[in-house]
Amino acid sequence: MSKYKDDSSRDLKEKVATVAGITSLAIMVLVFVLGLYFFGMAGLFDLLGVQYKSIWSIVIFVISYFLLGMISDLFFKVIFKLSIRNITGKFKILAMKFSLVAISNWLVLFTVDEFMESIILSIRTEIIITLVIVLLEIVFDDKKDSIAKTD
Repeated sequence: MSKYKDDSSRDLKEKVATVAGITSLAIMVLVFVLGLYFFGMAGLFDLLGVQYKSIWSIVIFVISYFLLGMISDLFFKVIFKLSIRNITGKFKILAMKFSLVAISNWLVLFTVDEFMESIILSIRTEIIITLVIVLLEIVFDDKKDSIAKTD
């Protein structure tokens, strides 16, 4: 009887270790992605001459941009899927995707910029940052959706 108790406690320990391992892996991936966004934004801000009060301003900006961007992506992906249902041709689909992703990213960037007083972006800078992010998103995006639609 003690053998079964020992097995169940070992199973519990394995389950806890598995959950802890998966959770720590997910946290590391999230930190890595936010780090890429942070250093990318910091580099763009430096190249474009954006003024900010402290490094924490960029951290808050990146986290806000990331969270608001995830929410807006949900809506704009649905709009994209609905808008390309009757469109044929790879170029038209790519143009539609570029337009919707650009609008989505610019709205998020504009919103975060307006709510933060510690970072000042001009409209020119917002558009340049938006175009860079859109190009990177389209290049690194999964190609299955667009290819499946045109075939």
